[in-house]
Amino acid sequence: MQRTRRLVRIKQLVQTYAIETQDELANRLRAEGFDVTQATVSRDIKALGLVKVPQPGGGYKYALPQEAPVAKDDRLRRLMLESFRSLAQTGNLLVLKSDPGNANAFGAVLDELAWPGLMGTICGDDTCLLICQDEKSATAIRERLEQLDA
Repeated sequence: MQRTRRLVRIKQLVQTYAIETQDELANRLRAEGFDVTQATVSRDIKALGLVKVPQPGGGYKYALPQEAPVAKDDRLRRLMLESFRSLAQTGNLLVLKSDPGNANAFGAVLDELAWPGLMGTICGDDTCLLICQDEKSATAIRERLEQLDA
C-alpha cells in the first residue's frame, strides 16, 4: 500500500516539477513523509519507466513514458536517434556512450529485450557497459545496434 501511494505521488511530482536528480525526488518524497532511500527511489524510477528528457533551458528532468505503450524495439530505436553518441567493442564487452542522463534508459531497454548473448548491462550517467557471453555475441549485438543507428 505504501509503495502504491509512493508511486502515485512520484508520477504527480514529475508531472508538476522539473525534477533533475534522484536526490531531488527523494528529498521531495521525504518532505511529504515518505521514508525513502536512494535505492528505493531508483527502483521506483525503474518500475515507473521514467526517462530523462531535455529541458528547454538546458539540463534534463524526469518524465513519464509516453501514454501509448511503445514496443521495446521502438523505444531502443528512439533512444538511438535521440541520445546515442558512440559504441565500441573490446572482446566480449561493448561500451555504449549516450547523452548525459540517458545511459540507464539504454540499459533498462536492452535488459528487457534480453537479446541472445547479452548477459546484462551496467550503467552510469552517460555510459552503458554491455556484458556479452563471448566475443561472437558482442560482435552480433554491436552490429544490431549499429543498424539501429543507421
